[in-house]
Amino acid sequence: MDISTHKTRTGVPAPTQQPTASQRKHAARGATRPGDRIFLGLSRGSGILLLAIMAAIAVFLAYRASLAISKDHGNFLTTFEWNTNQQQPVFGIAVLAFGTVVSSVIAMVIAVPVAVAIALFLTHYAPRRLSGPIAYVIDLLAAVPSIVYGLWGALILVPHMNGLFGWLNDYLGWTGVFSWEGGAPRSMLTVGILLAIMILPIITNVSREVFRQVPRMHEEAALALGATRWEVIRMSVLPFGRSGVISASMLGLGRALGETMAVATVLSPSFLIKASLLDPGGGTFAQNIASKFSEASEYGRDALIASGLVLFVITLLVNGAARMIIARRKEYSGANA
Repeated sequence: MDISTHKTRTGVPAPTQQPTASQRKHAARGATRPGDRIFLGLSRGSGILLLAIMAAIAVFLAYRASLAISKDHGNFLTTFEWNTNQQQPVFGIAVLAFGTVVSSVIAMVIAVPVAVAIALFLTHYAPRRLSGPIAYVIDLLAAVPSIVYGLWGALILVPHMNGLFGWLNDYLGWTGVFSWEGGAPRSMLTVGILLAIMILPIITNVSREVFRQVPRMHEEAALALGATRWEVIRMSVLPFGRSGVISASMLGLGRALGETMAVATVLSPSFLIKASLLDPGGGTFAQNIASKFSEASEYGRDALIASGLVLFVITLLVNGAARMIIARRKEYSGANA
């Protein structure tokens, strides 16, 4: 007798028996159509191929880096010099690591609050006839090539930074971080500002889409309880979109860490670590590779690849940390509240 039509003696239908997990799994496998199996195979193959490519890149970088580091007469992690053309080559990544981290941190400190504010304005404050054009312009900024940003930074941004640098030196120079000795403002602060402009569209667009996914009932419930618009955003929108904002920030950070042409166009690098963000000095991994690769010898290229390996590891660590932060926030779900 069919379970779904079985009735008790009183005429009341008996409760339908739910299949077990193994039965559901077996039924799902049997009901899978050829198209589903092909799509599953392609998806799985794409994932495996991606892992294989990442592993091949890591093996290549590690092999070429080992060739260079084995002949290095300095400490690869702490040497403040990059000279691979002499008989006893000496090179290290201390200055490059410092410049990469500092410029990326400056960019994130500037870009993330501004991007989140723009996303909140577009989704909760601006009228539709205004939010559409602004969002379109922001999308266009994300499509501008890096070299265009670099040329704009060198020709427009750098000459107009003298006033800001002078003001910072007058009022905050006593800290040492914002002291300025004069000269062209091709420093880490200028690079950080340029990188902030470059990563702003990425963070804004992703954050905007995340804020749009906030359940409408949460906002309406908060408004019904007498909350103001800012209280609604603080209690409902920001907690719901926290993981998305973190993901957007990590995407922007990834571009800031690996940016090459814009940084090479604006920065005046030197293998010196200076406490002041306003004086020329430092450098980044990507900028150093781009500026030295064409004139480097075979051994010099291996040394540059070794620095690229460090940037590769830093990027993996940043993304891994982002995944851990997002995983800790999974307990918040707007659909369950």
